[in-house]
Amino acid sequence: MSSTVTTYADLHFLLAQLDLSNFTFPGGVRGFTGFTMLVHIFFAELFVGFAIAAPVLQAWGARTGSPRMDRLAHSMVRFNVLTFSSGATFAVLFLVLLVGFYPQVTAALFTHFFYLTAIAMASMILALWGMYSYYYKWDRYSILSKRRHAFLGFTMGAFIWIWMVIMTGIDTFMTTGGGPNATPISEGNVSSFGAALSGIFNPMFVEMVVHRTFANLSWPAFALAAWAAVMYIRSKTEEDRAFYDWSTSVGLTWGTGFLLLQPFSGFFITYAMSSSGSYERLVGEGGGSTPTSQLLYVNLIMVVLLFVLSNVAMYIGAGRHPDNLGRRPIQFFALIAAAAGLCSLFANFDHGTPLFWLRYIALLVMILATLGAFVTYLRGRMRFRYGSPGVAYRVVLLSLGVLAATTALSMGLMKSNSRVPYTVYNQPEFTVEAEQPPSSFGR
Repeated sequence: MSSTVTTYADLHFLLAQLDLSNFTFPGGVRGFTGFTMLVHIFFAELFVGFAIAAPVLQAWGARTGSPRMDRLAHSMVRFNVLTFSSGATFAVLFLVLLVGFYPQVTAALFTHFFYLTAIAMASMILALWGMYSYYYKWDRYSILSKRRHAFLGFTMGAFIWIWMVIMTGIDTFMTTGGGPNATPISEGNVSSFGAALSGIFNPMFVEMVVHRTFANLSWPAFALAAWAAVMYIRSKTEEDRAFYDWSTSVGLTWGTGFLLLQPFSGFFITYAMSSSGSYERLVGEGGGSTPTSQLLYVNLIMVVLLFVLSNVAMYIGAGRHPDNLGRRPIQFFALIAAAAGLCSLFANFDHGTPLFWLRYIALLVMILATLGAFVTYLRGRMRFRYGSPGVAYRVVLLSLGVLAATTALSMGLMKSNSRVPYTVYNQPEFTVEAEQPPSSFGR
């Protein structure tokens, strides 16, 4: 006992001698706040994706009589139960940082969107009720009362989606300022529900909701495939190996399917942003290159890699077919997708030139080629023999999982940075950093 007290006393003395006055986080206050939010988003997007997908998989399994579907759905909900506190911890830390470092904009946003935020929090509580009831009553309800159990699962997914929609509305309001004709937040309308609702339905809102819904089903599916690839290595029985190999195929299928939709919703988001000055900040027009415009090209590289690696994974995975049917067409489509993606990266032409649209044409060809590989892969899945994936296949899936997560977080960083130096775009009372907004407004 005395040795323990001595150890604690020594530790206390050591900590008292530490000088942290010169410690600075890379990127300063804004960098630390952004890092905290990105960590929260990492867990939150997985949570939303698994919450929506798990009851769908279970219902599909009940319809087709597949016990694997039920087991995979249970694993996804279990992940949400185990990791929810981690995401929630960073969410609380993010709120603390907002209140401490950005008191003016935080107070204004909380007041302006008070009722909508309250609805979002109520949706979160109901989603958690559905999740814990769905998970802890699994063994009983999934056998004795399948409909009630499925209802709990869909309740979890529906309410967390409502939470995501409201948070997306506030987020897009900060990016667009509510649109070109929006009334700035002022003392007269800061508590107006009508003004808040108008701010939610800004020009970017619907497009971002669609994009995030697909994204939260796409990259978590790639993460699921990567997880299953790791679990395959740890498996001890043939049954487990077959299950995790099958799970990699499910994750790859879902991830690629929703990935095919992402460029279209992303294009419409960019088009919606063109109604505000944040678009110029996004692409680097007017004032020259910006951190956002550099991220735009980096993210394009990562998106192309996602498509190429998805094709490679489908090509290798198609080797499970007993007759190897489909591998040759998938190889053909994969080569076209890779060539078109490479062309889109080098088609760096200025807006207004005759060749400007070459990049978008190349991206469309890449998407259509991947769609061809995807359909071919799906047609052969029913005859796949699971249980012995190659090392190369698992490496590609792990790379896809890491790359998909990085791309999702980088996209969020790019979108948020497109409104700088404003915290609420084009509202001069809410600005950050030493850089001044275009009209020489103060900080």
